[in-house]
Amino acid sequence: MEGENHTTVTEFILLGLAADPEMKLLLFAVFLAVYATTLVGNFLIVSLVAFEPTLHTPMYFLLGNLSLLDFCYSTITAPKMLVGFLLRTSTITYGGCVSQIFFFHFVGGIKIFLLTIMAYDRYVAIFHPLRYAAIMNGTACGGFLGASWVGGFVHSIVQVAIVVRLPFCGPNVLDNFYCDVPQVVKLACADTFVVELLMVSNNGLVTSMCFVVLLVSYSILLAKLRAGSAPGRSKALSTCASHITVVTLIFGPCIYIYARPFRSFPMDKAVAVLYTLLTPVLNPFIYTLRNKDFQRALGKLRGRKQKLSP
Repeated sequence: MEGENHTTVTEFILLGLAADPEMKLLLFAVFLAVYATTLVGNFLIVSLVAFEPTLHTPMYFLLGNLSLLDFCYSTITAPKMLVGFLLRTSTITYGGCVSQIFFFHFVGGIKIFLLTIMAYDRYVAIFHPLRYAAIMNGTACGGFLGASWVGGFVHSIVQVAIVVRLPFCGPNVLDNFYCDVPQVVKLACADTFVVELLMVSNNGLVTSMCFVVLLVSYSILLAKLRAGSAPGRSKALSTCASHITVVTLIFGPCIYIYARPFRSFPMDKAVAVLYTLLTPVLNPFIYTLRNKDFQRALGKLRGRKQKLSP
């Protein structure tokens, strides 16, 4: 495989979600509202976790970081997609495409590791409540979070290192609204069988294994919670159910996209929209609407605003 010296493509054309101008304007309005809601919802959670003392616990520390990642994750793809709706032809430079792939997998990798840490946090909280504060102390939480960032960086740099070694001499049309490995690899002027095998092993197999481990872990937690009679069981059940929902929303599309050969399927764009735009906007609602701690924190925030208002 030759290196990037044979790359003549300087930009990629993004086909996006629609070609009809009226449909593009409609989608622009819809996804602008979705993106704005994502930013406001996740920023609100991050702010509450940072400034509300009652939320200074390991669980909410991890939730706050998940919201921060969702904030960043949607920003990697949504602005470019929104601008594309307003243009006749949406393009992205080769360097911009590689950068988008890096940050997309960097943040996505951190999210996967963070969800695994959150499962461990719930296990300790439910089965070792007396030792919870000692095990999940500030140093441990910081260490876990730092490890997830390192893991996300390693995962992402592997994707980029493989992509930049591929020669691109045309065509340069990506049937998507953002740059990602499966679509970009298919445009390479080389035999990509080994590359696809590496990518499926790195992304699909690892993600599938993590998903199975998390589902089994949460299933055991739910089964033991239902059989027990510990105080706060209802709250623990609700929290675990919320975590399972988020895990499914994140891992399901990820497995669909990466744990298969890099061929186009009719549902690819719909799954990409769910994975990159809808899941980040749903997480705040999943965690906050039924969470009494967040509701109380929001109530305090409203009360403070009312006192400060003339």
